[in-house]
Amino acid sequence: MEEIKIYKNIDFTAPIMISGWPGMGNVALGVVEYLHKKLGAVKFAEITVDPMAILDSVVVDKGMAAFPPVPQNTFYYIKNPEMIIFVGEAQLPGRSGIGLLNKMLDFAAGLKVKTIFTGAAFPMPVSYKELPRVYAAVNRKPLGDSVRRCGVSLMDDGHISGMNGLLLGFAKQKNIDAVCLLATMPQYAIGLPNPKASGAVIDVLRKILSFKISFQELGEQIKDVDEKMAAIEEKVGDVLTFEKEEPEHLPSEKKIPAYIMEKIEKLFQETRLDKAKAAMLKNELDRWDLYAFYEDRFLDLFK
Repeated sequence: MEEIKIYKNIDFTAPIMISGWPGMGNVALGVVEYLHKKLGAVKFAEITVDPMAILDSVVVDKGMAAFPPVPQNTFYYIKNPEMIIFVGEAQLPGRSGIGLLNKMLDFAAGLKVKTIFTGAAFPMPVSYKELPRVYAAVNRKPLGDSVRRCGVSLMDDGHISGMNGLLLGFAKQKNIDAVCLLATMPQYAIGLPNPKASGAVIDVLRKILSFKISFQELGEQIKDVDEKMAAIEEKVGDVLTFEKEEPEHLPSEKKIPAYIMEKIEKLFQETRLDKAKAAMLKNELDRWDLYAFYEDRFLDLFK
């Protein structure tokens, strides 16, 4: 059962909401976490969820097992410009996620929110060196004209997985306008945080909503992640020219075929849900001498 805890009553006029949950590249989560910190947003409410409804593992510290902390779902506000920032720490599966979405949207409607922005990754076969491009998906046609005026193209087709995508559909049911801004990023690195993609989404939001923000701290994060991606690209070659190869035609040199990188990404996703797959993932990383590049991400699976 989801419940709203209100810590401070705010008299809103017509606030814009920006929301985000983790996803590929942590694009949306990176947006809302950076905005609420750099804009000095103040916590005023949160949604609590039943921890028993979302458990899928225990955490172990020095041999001691315990339930993990319950993910927070927090509302922050800014008065000028009038804005609400919603930070969801974890994607919730199935009915738990839908229940959380409905609770969040009903609360937003009660606060007179008419438009919600969220973000997502748009994985593409590109290098980290390329500047991200931002696309948009909207839940009402007139919104498309608004984002196009800010130089954002509409996404032609495809799907947006997880709660950052589902938000658009559930918001439409409640007559709330919703826009998802998707920033391109290297498809080989969807498991790594991508502050460059988050920054591209923030820049579009800055233009649409007319607020000022410093990108200095984000620039430092981008530099750190770019160094990791540079090392990966040195190992796998130019991802822009990768071609799928059949296993029996593996190259003898150290260049990693694209299908192997895709297999590794799939194993990461499977291991997150089933820890028994960890040995298979570790063997694949060792086989291609990639464990050093993915060590932090691999260990994060067990936190």
